[in-house]
Amino acid sequence: MTQKTEQKQKSHDAILASAAALLLERGIQASSIMDVMKGAGLTVGGFYGHFESKEHLFTETLRGTTRTVWNKLVRKAKEDAPQAPAARVLEGYLSRKHRDAAAPTCPLPSIVADVSRTGEPYRGALEAELQGFTQSFAELLGPGARHREKALVAIALMYGALSLSRAVRGTKLSDELLEAAKRWGSELLAKPAA
Repeated sequence: MTQKTEQKQKSHDAILASAAALLLERGIQASSIMDVMKGAGLTVGGFYGHFESKEHLFTETLRGTTRTVWNKLVRKAKEDAPQAPAARVLEGYLSRKHRDAAAPTCPLPSIVADVSRTGEPYRGALEAELQGFTQSFAELLGPGARHREKALVAIALMYGALSLSRAVRGTKLSDELLEAAKRWGSELLAKPAA
């Protein structure tokens, strides 16, 4: 790899890292190319040497960020609880530590409203990632036709409970939302598939 190629890759990676930080903090619509490039320590003029548009950048960032977070959560669950990894994913996602992290790791609470308002290309990217989450979560539950449905319910429960809990962080209700979702989610996952 030449020095020029290495520098271009470093710049590309810096742009993606800056976009990921903004995506988690502000969402898609409130993040500008100027802010991304400033965060990467680069000039705005260099942006189009890496990406065709803001949509291209944030579609790639949405995919990469969500996939990285999900894969890390699943990998850790398999290591920590090989007999019940799906339950461990649920517990980890709905933990106070995850809710209270100084820098959020899951982009879903930051992007879902933007995706709903703006549509494509973000909708397609999010759908593809959610399909992947659903399949990998269903595989953690084991064989059976109903596991996909259980996975869909569990993912919706986790996202909803975390989002609401973050919105009212610092209140008793915030903790109650996490605990209730963990309890009912665990019951869902423990039921044999019909």
